[in-house]
Amino acid sequence: MAKESIKARERKRQALVDQYAAKRAALKEAGDYAALDQLPRNASPVRLHNRCKLTGRPRGYIRYFGLSRNMFRDMALNGKIPGVKKASW
Repeated sequence: MAKESIKARERKRQALVDQYAAKRAALKEAGDYAALDQLPRNASPVRLHNRCKLTGRPRGYIRYFGLSRNMFRDMALNGKIPGVKKASW
């Protein structure tokens, strides 16, 4: 389980990316890279990292579900994810 401060930092970065998205797109379109440098570093979408929505785990992330592999397995086995069942052959 990730620390709350780490999860809060990611939420803060996501908010900055959303806030500056239009401005970044306009500056990139105009080719004004000097003005792009003046924007906050955390406004760049490259600095975001995918994390599990429940635990904040950064590794083993399944993008389609927004969960780490551990939470996905637990929820799938408990029947909490519709349409997912354990494979058997």
